Amino acid sequence: MNELLQLLVKSIVDTPEEVTISEVVGEKAVVYEIKVAESDIGKVIGKQGRIINAIRTIVRAAAVKDGKKVSIELLG
Repeated sequence: MNELLQLLVKSIVDTPEEVTISEVVGEKAVVYEIKVAESDIGKVIGKQGRIINAIRTIVRAAAVKDGKKVSIELLG
């Protein structure tokens, strides 16, 4: 999952070297926290949140194969 997220986010932003993704494992779900450069936050969110929602949909669909629940948070 982490590799998929990195591929998706790094292909969108202008400064891919500043992308960090941390994984927080809970009892029922896994939370991925994405940190990007301040100037790239708008690119990851997209108009009306369409890009970040599409990323969430893709990752959730991939997580269903593993039987996991996944949540994604974008940290500023």
